[in-house]
Formats: sequence, C-alpha cells, structure tokens
Amino acid sequence: MRTNNGNVKNTIVSIYFVLIVLAMVMATVSKSFRAISDNSTLRFLFITLGFAVLFFIVHFISRYFEYDSDGIKVVILNRGLLLSDQFNYREQKLEFDKNQLYAFKFRNYIIYKTLTIYLKNQRDKKTKKTFNVTLVTKKKRRYVGQSLSKIVKSNKN
Repeated sequence: MRTNNGNVKNTIVSIYFVLIVLAMVMATVSKSFRAISDNSTLRFLFITLGFAVLFFIVHFISRYFEYDSDGIKVVILNRGLLLSDQFNYREQKLEFDKNQLYAFKFRNYIIYKTLTIYLKNQRDKKTKKTFNVTLVTKKKRRYVGQSLSKIVKSNKN
C-alpha cells in the first residue's frame, strides 16, 4: 500500500501567507493595542513574540509523510514541506524488512499526532522511530494502521 499527504502543501503555504499578512496588519494597527500596555516597545515585542510562536508551531507541525509497503521492504518518509525540494532538512527515512516490525503505535496529542515504529533486528536489538503524521488524514492513518497490523500479525505467526 502506498500513501502520502502531498495535497496539504498548498494549505500550509496559504497558512504562512495569512500569518505574514496578519503580521503586517498588526504592525500597522499596533497603536490600537493600548489595552495590553501603554509602552509601544512592549506591545511590539508581545505581538512579534506571538507571531513567532505561531510561525514555529506551524513549521513544527507541517511535515510531508509517505508510506510504502509494496514489496519486501516498508519505506516511511518524513520531511519538511517548504524548501524540501532544494534542501534535505528535517528528513527522516526508515526502510526495513517486513519481518523486523514487531509493534507500532499512533499517539494523538492535542495538535500533534505521531506514529512510532518498533523494530527488532536479527540479534533481538530493539529500536524505535517516531514520525509526524499530524497532517495525514484520519482515513489514511487508518489505512496505514491496517497495513502495519497485517504485517505485525503475519510476523507473530
């Protein structure tokens, strides 16, 4: 089974654009925020810090996810959405034989979802790898879970 979340790239670019436009609007109307503080430097610092936090949350969450279980090996890929074509920053790639998988777990935090893969090699050394699946739809996460469950079940027999 093959799946990815490549269709969310336009949404993330739109969110970045809206954040930048909103920051510009807030910078021009910052005098209307006198309820926060009368000190203009403190207001500017507060607004800048708020947008920086929003920007980094979006940057942290926005990851491309690809899953491929066709053939003997399973390939799972996670990388950043923006500038990932030119730079290989934030890339995680895991390629393993199907018989190495002994467990997996989806975790759902408030705004962040992860997939943890547990592997065992020939010497019974156990490793775990975590992937960001926040922007993968619920339907695709269910398909990935079904595929991984099938692999784990066949490994136990």
